[in-house]
Amino acid sequence: MSEKKHITTSGIEIKELYTSAKPMEERAGEFPFTRGIQKDMYRGRLWTMRQYAGFSTAEESNKRYHYLLAQGTTGLSVAFDLPTQIGYDSDHEMADGEVGKVGVAIDSLKDMEILFEGIKLKDITTSMTINATASILLAMYIALAKKQGADLRQISGTIQNDILKEYAARGTYIYPPKPSMRLITDIFEYCSKEVPKWNTISISGYHIREAGSTAVQELAFTLANGKTYLKAAIDKGLDINVFAKRLSFFFNCHNNFFEEIAKFRAARRMWAKITTDLGATDEKAQMLRFHTQTGGSTLTAQQPLNNVIRVSNQALAAVLGGTQSLHTNGYDEALSLPTEAAAKIALRTQQIIAFESGVTDTVDPLAGSFFVENLTDAVEAAALDYIDKIDAMGGSVNAIESNYMQNEIANASYQYQTAVESGEQILVGVNKFTQEEDGLTEVFNIDDSIRRVQTEKIAHLKETRDTNAVSEALDKLEAAARTSENLMPLIIHSVEEYATLGEIADRLRNVFGEY
Repeated sequence: MSEKKHITTSGIEIKELYTSAKPMEERAGEFPFTRGIQKDMYRGRLWTMRQYAGFSTAEESNKRYHYLLAQGTTGLSVAFDLPTQIGYDSDHEMADGEVGKVGVAIDSLKDMEILFEGIKLKDITTSMTINATASILLAMYIALAKKQGADLRQISGTIQNDILKEYAARGTYIYPPKPSMRLITDIFEYCSKEVPKWNTISISGYHIREAGSTAVQELAFTLANGKTYLKAAIDKGLDINVFAKRLSFFFNCHNNFFEEIAKFRAARRMWAKITTDLGATDEKAQMLRFHTQTGGSTLTAQQPLNNVIRVSNQALAAVLGGTQSLHTNGYDEALSLPTEAAAKIALRTQQIIAFESGVTDTVDPLAGSFFVENLTDAVEAAALDYIDKIDAMGGSVNAIESNYMQNEIANASYQYQTAVESGEQILVGVNKFTQEEDGLTEVFNIDDSIRRVQTEKIAHLKETRDTNAVSEALDKLEAAARTSENLMPLIIHSVEEYATLGEIADRLRNVFGEY
């Protein structure tokens, strides 16, 4: 009988025993940053403990933010509902049945004011998971910071703003790829001058992985997209040593503990080389900084409390891999949005790793492990093969337009599902160690009446705002969209006059069309 092969989720074969590894010359905080981007890593400062939250109305999400801040979370992360993500106001017919469901409904600056009521933007960092309408939501955040009297040069946070992975994996795009790329580089340019501490893009592998990719595909496609954004900014005349410092990444962390750690270490090393090849000489422009979220698609509806262990395993891998910030999923997320109890356990998971496990006491604790060093090299080599193929196609936009990335992800997803169904891939509680279930009794539901509440708010807004000022601002924006002028100042002006998100997106649809 042939011996069973042991492979990672990306198909990398694992040897029975590792007896050597390439000697490690480098230290943390030094090029190519395999061991981490700070010399002292978590001895100097822990990662930011972010909890992703947002549901229903701005009022309800504001209560959850105050709850999380009281529990010790150190950064906010905003989830937006689907209409907000694809540029429709809550009263639009396309929004029916979706308002407030997978995130908070934000229709105008008024909602943003309510969302952060009692929270000073100068005192926190905020991450916003928004892409097609990123310019509009960032404009609202900037407008609110101005109203609060904050110094724009000091406010910090991250906007996802990664449209390429939307075409490849997630689907919340509005405009075709080229005008979408123009909006992204407008944000790069505006923020580099006006809001220099803001991370203007979070290049996201998370959704590529959730769509079914392997760890290697997640790494390769994310860095290939990152390369495309770098080139677009360079083509716009921006200095890589300035704007590359404000790029960050967003990775997933799944169950294969050592492969995930190797992926993060390889990512830093690969990005350092990519940026250097494109002309970066400043160390901070060569560093890959990243946020991690534990794997939503790994959570099971069966025996949901098992997910507490899965999330702990994934969170520990992210920390050992050197993440800069972390979100841990709620154990009930295969069934509903997380309850407060599940959100609290998720946050406590990070706090226990930080303060009780001892893994933060030294930098890159697994460095020099024969297994981890060999696996880091193997993950890097496999990811580079993909990047070479994408480069040969002319970059990510071409690879996406020809469906290359989408097909690779779909094939990987199919293979994984086949392995689960055949029992080759064991999922505890799903295809092994199963039991008859009572299920969770407490799940979190969002009421459809929210759409009515938001529609009334929009109607009231439109009655009380200066209609002429709104029309004038939107006309100027639409005219500028037909030129190469930077649109951010005009979007901020429209938002400040209380134009709605849908009105702004519609004016851009008039010029750019829909994809």
